[in-house]
Amino acid sequence: MKYFRFILHPSSFILCLLFVFPAFAQKLLIPMDLSQTDHLKAYGVTWMALNRGLKTQWLLNYRGGGFLMDYATEIENECRLRGVTSETVSDAGAIYSEIEQANMEVVLLEKATKVAIYAPPDVEDGPWDDAVNLALTYAEIPFDRIYDEDILAGKLAKYDWVHLHHEDFTGQYGKFYSMYRNADWYIKQVQDEESRASRLGFKKASQLKLAVARALRSYVGQGGFMFAMCSATDSYDIALAAAETDICAPVFDGDGMDGDYAAKMRFDYSFAFQNYQLITDPMVYEFSEIDVSPRTGRMSRGDEGDYFTLFDFSAKYDPVPTMLTQCHTSVVKGFMGQTTAFHKEFIKPNVTILAQNEGTDEIKYIYGTFGKGFWTYYGGHDPEDYRHMVGDPPTILELHKNSPGYRLILNNVLFPAAKKKDLKT
Repeated sequence: MKYFRFILHPSSFILCLLFVFPAFAQKLLIPMDLSQTDHLKAYGVTWMALNRGLKTQWLLNYRGGGFLMDYATEIENECRLRGVTSETVSDAGAIYSEIEQANMEVVLLEKATKVAIYAPPDVEDGPWDDAVNLALTYAEIPFDRIYDEDILAGKLAKYDWVHLHHEDFTGQYGKFYSMYRNADWYIKQVQDEESRASRLGFKKASQLKLAVARALRSYVGQGGFMFAMCSATDSYDIALAAAETDICAPVFDGDGMDGDYAAKMRFDYSFAFQNYQLITDPMVYEFSEIDVSPRTGRMSRGDEGDYFTLFDFSAKYDPVPTMLTQCHTSVVKGFMGQTTAFHKEFIKPNVTILAQNEGTDEIKYIYGTFGKGFWTYYGGHDPEDYRHMVGDPPTILELHKNSPGYRLILNNVLFPAAKKKDLKT
């Protein structure tokens, strides 16, 4: 029997080490701590790196939740062009060693998130903007706009992540009746929604919105990621819970409310909230008890006293909430909206609370799972405009490049890019 002997040349041995220990390959680090010059555009650069197929890692709790990727000249140049701070790393071993020994974790990002915003076609003509639209546009992360027709046609399956624009899924047109029923934009909105409902085979807008809400629920159950802010949070949950009754006053849908609606609420149909009372008076600008009223909550003291605190999670054992709360500060300035925050007593016990106004029952930021997917609710309208009113101009994000409140939105955009095994809870 013949024996073959292989002699490994020293240069080949070094080459093998590089394959075994890739930490020694040159990397590009985008820090997300206070050294970062533009936190918001940093997310866009990271999305671009993923879209180019570069191996990218999210370093949870390291340098404010920094991003580490294979070095590429085009990405380093893009950082310079967009004003994003980056650092070249010749040996990432020290970084990994520090992460291993602390409340930190490395999460592999696999692909660039395909994003959709659920918003009406003529949203630019409406009386308000949308923080997620602003954030994505400023960060230069591409997205599609979809609405009722697209969702009912099954187009949600094309997207990894969908955001629900400032929306009322209960069919009550945002409860704007008392203040704006004679405004041209309100009259047009009602006409458009009624026409769309009829065209799609529904008798009234509330029935159309319920069908859309159910389609979104199915999307999440099949593995989708849904993010909602402001009134799209509680109104979405209420629409699902009220699926077997009629909660709309005649001024909204032309027929009477179900007199027994309270007994027919099915809280098990919805994601986040339970055991609340509805506010059905069309002259009251509020959907239910869920929302923290500006008259009674901490924000009644004004913006100087309104802050919420991000919860601290174990990066190694709770990577999902850790990803969603990555920030360069744990205390974030509050902001109002039609739905500003959620009373804790109405939140289901299986929901994870991500942020709260300390010393109160006011919950600002929550997430949960449904089936194979994830959903996140974030109270308030615009993180950098405390009292954003109907008709106010949009926030200029060039003036808020390091906004902690907007960072939380963009955490959610990159969240679906994480390797699926790291998202298991």
